[in-house]
Amino acid sequence: MILVTGATGAVGREVAGLLAAAGPVRILARRPERLTVRGDGVEVVEGAYGDRPALDRALEGVSSVFLVTNSPTDPDDERVAGAAAAAGVRHLVKLSMMAVEEPGADDFITRWQRRNEETIRASGVPWTFVRPRTFMSNTLSWAPGIRSTGVVRALYGDAPVACVDPRDVAAVAVAALTGAGHEGRTYAVSGPEAITAREQTAQLSRVLGRPLRFEELGLDAARTALLAKYPRPAAEAFLESAERQRAGAKAAVVPTVEELTGCQARPYRTWAADHADAFAAE
Repeated sequence: MILVTGATGAVGREVAGLLAAAGPVRILARRPERLTVRGDGVEVVEGAYGDRPALDRALEGVSSVFLVTNSPTDPDDERVAGAAAAAGVRHLVKLSMMAVEEPGADDFITRWQRRNEETIRASGVPWTFVRPRTFMSNTLSWAPGIRSTGVVRALYGDAPVACVDPRDVAAVAVAALTGAGHEGRTYAVSGPEAITAREQTAQLSRVLGRPLRFEELGLDAARTALLAKYPRPAAEAFLESAERQRAGAKAAVVPTVEELTGCQARPYRTWAADHADAFAAE
């Protein structure tokens, strides 16, 4: 039995779906009604990371865990790793981020993920870290502007990033969960090309069959927009990350998807075509 957490998120739902298609899977979900993966082989345990009895129920008889955490203030990695060690879990695959292995990245979110990895290493549970680059699905945040005005507004339109389809990240995670010899390994995961926000806008325009315009946000406007959605430490972390992207720190392409899955990583144009409905005009 494999336990999947974060199954309502971009990667977790894909991991759960791939595992459910091949056999039984268990999901720990704080809000089960939001799950899209269902079926006879899908077992759901309702509960949060801070609910130790629920966590123990979810981990009973489990051999491997796919772990996604999102709170930079709650000790969720420590909670899961400790409970997994007590339950005799043999493998924990953690969704991390590529920036943790980059010395120039020292923002609030990257430091948090580095601490999470250290916590899991110290737990004694054999681990694998899957470290993706920026998700292509992050551009779904452009959908309201595209639908209403045909305009994409973003910071640093010519900064390249080797963004990755969450489905490919999930496929790498499933390979690590179900294959042998992945313990103690770290896997950086990127898409097949470095692409800028301006180029993504052009590809979305072709997919949608209508003109779109890119407008570059100034730093102050970008900060204001981020602070409307996130606490200041997270907002400032995103701005620091954008500066690294502008300097070319996120442009490197790695072959991990093909090496672990046998399939080439999907380019942004494929992701855009598969999600065109999300950007359709009102």
